[in-house]
Amino acid sequence: MTTTAPPAPVRSRPSSPGGRGPSGGVLNKRRGKVATVIMLVLAIAWLFPLLWALYNSFRDYSYTQTNGYLSFGGWTLANYENAWSRGNFGLHFKNSLLITVPAVALTLFLSSLVAFVLARFSYRFNLTLLGIFLAANLLPPQALLIPVFRMFREIPLPEFMSSSGTMLNSFWALILVNTAFQLGFCTFVLSNYMKTLPHEIYESAELDGASVWRQYWQLTMPLVRPALAALATLQVTWIYNEFFWATVLISRGDKYPVTSALNNLRGQFFSDTNLVAAGSILVALPVLVVFFVLQKQFVSGLTLGSTKG
Repeated sequence: MTTTAPPAPVRSRPSSPGGRGPSGGVLNKRRGKVATVIMLVLAIAWLFPLLWALYNSFRDYSYTQTNGYLSFGGWTLANYENAWSRGNFGLHFKNSLLITVPAVALTLFLSSLVAFVLARFSYRFNLTLLGIFLAANLLPPQALLIPVFRMFREIPLPEFMSSSGTMLNSFWALILVNTAFQLGFCTFVLSNYMKTLPHEIYESAELDGASVWRQYWQLTMPLVRPALAALATLQVTWIYNEFFWATVLISRGDKYPVTSALNNLRGQFFSDTNLVAAGSILVALPVLVVFFVLQKQFVSGLTLGSTKG
């Protein structure tokens, strides 16, 4: 007579710490909802000043003074017309263009050269050189105000480069000081990205007789375009919005960049806040255009290496 063993009891599999079980899936959903709510709140808090300025830039100042800023009405486009004419934004946008474009191009070019040397060659003072370039980012600009001002006052320039005869009151001063302060950060980012490039491609290039310059210009630079695009977006934003050095090194009104020209919209005894809001929106438009144009390259540059390994 044969007997059959009773079936073993089925035990429920506990949920794994990674959230693969039923309870883990519910936990992940809750975390996703919490993260979504937090990001929504942060996005609203981040966009609120811009949206509030945009809202009031289309409203008449006398109407808001009578009915309050929480009222609805008093729509007008005169704020933008007055801001453009009183702030002389056409001239100051040109000044910002003459400062930002050369500064960004010079910063990316010089930082890519240094980053290529740091990533491609190994020698004793490799990390020391990188630390020297990063040291400029550790000092606040206010600590260097007096030395930089005195140095630029003593550096002569020909008349066709500067009407003042020195670095002061010239675009060269803002171009060089912005390049100097941004060079360390860009060198750090580009050198870390260039170190991820396979060394085999450089060995193949050397076997084909490629010089160091050709390895840099024709091999490395095309491969680091996403990183350059991300850095270009950041650098345009930072240098275009720079306010401190423009007020220190420039004293002539016709040389001010557009961010410093917002002072022209302030009255002697009171300020039309709606007019200033319209001027601020005009100043922010070029940066927003650059960001949306380079948005794809900017995001791809930020996520470089996130899917490796």
